[in-house]
Amino acid sequence: MKMSLLLATTMLAGTVSMAVAQDLKVCVSWSNFREERWKTDEAAIKGALDAAGAAYISADAQTSASKQLADIEGMITQGCSALIVLAQDSASIGPALDAAADAGIPVVGYDRMIDDPRAFYLTFDNVEVGRMQAAEVFKVAPKGRYVMIKGSPVDPNADFLRGGQQEVLQAAIDAGDVTIVGEAYTDDWQPANAQKNMEQILTETNNGVDAVVASNDGTAGGVVAALTAQGMAGIPVSGQDGDMAALNRVALGTQTVSVWKDSRALGKAAGEIAVALAGGTAMDAVEGSAVFKSPGGKDLNSVLLKPVPVTKDNLNVVLDAGWITKEALCAGVTGVAVCE
Repeated sequence: MKMSLLLATTMLAGTVSMAVAQDLKVCVSWSNFREERWKTDEAAIKGALDAAGAAYISADAQTSASKQLADIEGMITQGCSALIVLAQDSASIGPALDAAADAGIPVVGYDRMIDDPRAFYLTFDNVEVGRMQAAEVFKVAPKGRYVMIKGSPVDPNADFLRGGQQEVLQAAIDAGDVTIVGEAYTDDWQPANAQKNMEQILTETNNGVDAVVASNDGTAGGVVAALTAQGMAGIPVSGQDGDMAALNRVALGTQTVSVWKDSRALGKAAGEIAVALAGGTAMDAVEGSAVFKSPGGKDLNSVLLKPVPVTKDNLNVVLDAGWITKEALCAGVTGVAVCE
């Protein structure tokens, strides 16, 4: 974790002079603001741009791929020096990249891969996140009937996560110790959709479920709600993002793990990279960058930060980092050392 924070802090120091940065406008296209974490990401991006003297312009696509394309077109006309894009639908974002390229504007694909070498790829290692999720659930349930609640079908991260999860579980599946009894994508990563999927699987299996690998904290919340309604709260459930409610669930014992991706570090890195690219730094010259081979076989310049699995045993990590207050973490919790 310290290495990730150090990378985000020092990656681009001195790359662009303040005099140049003061003339820059960095435009950010958000897929939505429904998830708690995006406000934290935004604050970190703004902080990095403020420190560089660059202006911040943003738009919220409200989970609409077509609105996102229109948003980006509109921001380009405002004189963007660089674009940061959290893609709603990575497969449909191509026209925005074309427009940016025509205008000579560099693009940072933020947290979700855009499978195009014209977009710098910045995220956490999502395959590793998937491994961490499955590994923590597997520690608690080395045998049993598993459900896989995946992310949005139009977000490449959903399949990266699922691939990492499968790596961890494959040997147990081959041995017959683990059986996957249900699996579903979650449209727009929405907790309500995850809850409906989980309810349907519980009905189909007559509640024959021993563990759930859910791909983020929002979907985990939907899963926990479905399990609670059936008197099954407390079976292993994974998540990611370090959402406040999820970390409280970890402390309460209704969620096993939230893989923490410190979005303060990610947002800071995004702002710094955008300023560097706008100032003329080549993608492959960004400090710490490496080539990421996409599922489509393309070489993407990328920076992948390191995630941290948070369980009941190491809740102090998020407390010590100032990510969450003790009051929020420990609401309703008894018998957990960090909450005493």
